Amino acid sequence: MTAAIERFDAPLSGAAVVGGALRGMLRGKPDEAVLPQRALQREVMLEAEAVAAYADLCGFAPEQGVPITWPHILAFPLQMRLMLGADFPYPAVGLVHLHNRIRQHARLNLGDRLTLTVRAGQFLSHDKGQAFTLETKAARDGETVWEGVSVYLRLGRPGRGDPAPVLTGEEADRPIETWTVPADLGRRYARVSGDANPIHTSALGARLFGFRRAIAHGMWTKARAVAALSPQAPLDAAEVEVAFRAPLFLPGQVGLYAGPSGDVRDFEVRDATGARAHLRGRLTLSPEDTVAC
Repeated sequence: MTAAIERFDAPLSGAAVVGGALRGMLRGKPDEAVLPQRALQREVMLEAEAVAAYADLCGFAPEQGVPITWPHILAFPLQMRLMLGADFPYPAVGLVHLHNRIRQHARLNLGDRLTLTVRAGQFLSHDKGQAFTLETKAARDGETVWEGVSVYLRLGRPGRGDPAPVLTGEEADRPIETWTVPADLGRRYARVSGDANPIHTSALGARLFGFRRAIAHGMWTKARAVAALSPQAPLDAAEVEVAFRAPLFLPGQVGLYAGPSGDVRDFEVRDATGARAHLRGRLTLSPEDTVAC
């Protein structure tokens, strides 16, 4: 059965986020969780000023063009609308972002108009609770140019479905860069991304959810690594997949480690000692983009 498509043009207001979050927290547990069948859609433009602000905060150089992670940011309001809906089986508050995979099929250009479509995917099993996917596609002139899949976890009894993805691969043991991550990174990232989750923007908000202080957005960490490992030119076709591991507390210092250069490159973001991984990832470039590295 084809999912009904709901279109949105206006941004998601702060009041809508708070109201939806409260409704989700007060809603009882469903007897049998079912993911919504509807799809949400919006039209966006790749605007130079917004792209530049995001790229600068995430470490992308102007000559790298539109970051491969940017459509995820544009789709985030649709993902929130879906998870805050009355038909979503779990409250958005408390969900854990486990895994994210992005595939870009063609170069993205400033001024492009994209049609973003977000839908729930499938349940996945996990030993710490019920995992599920959210799927996003970006189309330009009717052709899919970008896709993203995020895996979220609802903590609780072990879930059902196929196993949640586990990212393993080659050793990522070559030090590439060291980053000093400032205390206000969460608030700065919230301004360019629209993701103002209090665990990232407030020490008090973080403590309410069991963290000793605010933590960095996982998608910032992913973007910062991709910026460092990508060629100094726009990407044509590429894929980047990450598994989010330990939280990165703010402020902090971390190191980026990677395997040998090539079409496929594994990487990790580790703490200052190099012993604990905050993120594990794999970047796959087209042969043309690899030559530009």
